[in-house]
Amino acid sequence: MKLIDEIFEFYRDKLTGDDEDIDMLAFALLEEMTYDDLMNIIKDLDKQELYDLIGLYMIETLKGKFAQESYGQQRAPSPQSRNLH
Repeated sequence: MKLIDEIFEFYRDKLTGDDEDIDMLAFALLEEMTYDDLMNIIKDLDKQELYDLIGLYMIETLKGKFAQESYGQQRAPSPQSRNLH
């Protein structure tokens, strides 16, 4: 993705590249973008980049939902998930 390449080149010598730096940078950049800016980025993605983006969003969102649902409680396995072998 061209945007990522540009951000990386600009910040490669300014940040350590740890998770905290990357989170801070991503959220700061997103805060400055409008809806139209974001849609233009999406329109510029090729097919694989779009699949990767949506796939990552789906994975992280589902992880969050499952984690939230099971937080503080132990769920019993459903009858469909039992190993009957």
